[in-house]
Amino acid sequence: MTGRSRILVTGGCGFIGSHLVDALCARGDQVVVLDDLSTGRAGSIRPQLERGSARLVEGDVADPGTVEPLVRKVDRIYHLAAAVGVAYIVRDPIGAARTNVRGTQTVLEAAFRNGVPILFASSSEVYGKSAKLPFHEDDDRVLGTTSVQRWSYSTAKAMDEHLALAYAGSGLPVSVVRYFNSYGPRLDERGYGSVIARFVSQALTGRPLTVHGDGTQTRCFTYVTDTVRGTVLAAETAAARGRVINIGAGEEITIADLARTIRELVGSTTPIHLVPYADEYGPGFEDAPRRIPDTRRARELLGFVAEVPLRTGLSRTIDWCRANFALETSAP
Repeated sequence: MTGRSRILVTGGCGFIGSHLVDALCARGDQVVVLDDLSTGRAGSIRPQLERGSARLVEGDVADPGTVEPLVRKVDRIYHLAAAVGVAYIVRDPIGAARTNVRGTQTVLEAAFRNGVPILFASSSEVYGKSAKLPFHEDDDRVLGTTSVQRWSYSTAKAMDEHLALAYAGSGLPVSVVRYFNSYGPRLDERGYGSVIARFVSQALTGRPLTVHGDGTQTRCFTYVTDTVRGTVLAAETAAARGRVINIGAGEEITIADLARTIRELVGSTTPIHLVPYADEYGPGFEDAPRRIPDTRRARELLGFVAEVPLRTGLSRTIDWCRANFALETSAP
């Protein structure tokens, strides 16, 4: 393989990771993907694997014996590997914490030993249920009790950020991005972007669209090409080193309106059902009522502004789901 840079992407078979691999390979980089395939799919990067522009290593991101040899041979790391999705976190909090904390520690340690610049992908979940909007990178965090496992993901990602910034203080070139609800082709109901994936799947098959809670909770959804563009800019912009940067769009929508919009774009008349959080996640579950990014830092440091309007992105996502639905729902 020939290319401009040798890149390691952890979690490169996942939703955002596979689109990042696409973008890096398209510009000629040599990409090594480390993924345990617990939620990611090798098929998501099959064209790059077949062309030889990417190589897949199936392994555990928390295993130093796997990570260290890969880090020694690359020029940059994008660390996206994580256990994501609220349902997954609630179902397996121990496994999620291991991946999200020990895995990140292992990758950061290897990057530091070898002096390899690294981009760490965090999450808007770090802000918790703060009522101060929009969320600025330096705002205080507001979380619920530790007895509610829903907040363990936020805590794990925050711990990862602390560790990343500590290494940055010791000289490692580190950038941190906080993603805000990325979506697009390759969404999976089991993982990242599950709410849009669920609504599209339900609308396409004529099932009721299930909205958790009362549907008034809001989010700002970011089309995946914008997410990837912001990620690469954060990794390659010197001014982003040692900084935390929100990567998101500013178009706020309630989850109930999101369901109605998807139903309209699909051309479905299926009903929308409100489902109590407890039915899905058990008693004591809490959700953030609103989640809006302050995007000034991304604009000022990176020149990044999300470009794809929500309806446009949803239409593209629905088109992909129509073409791939049978494959996606039958694949292991």
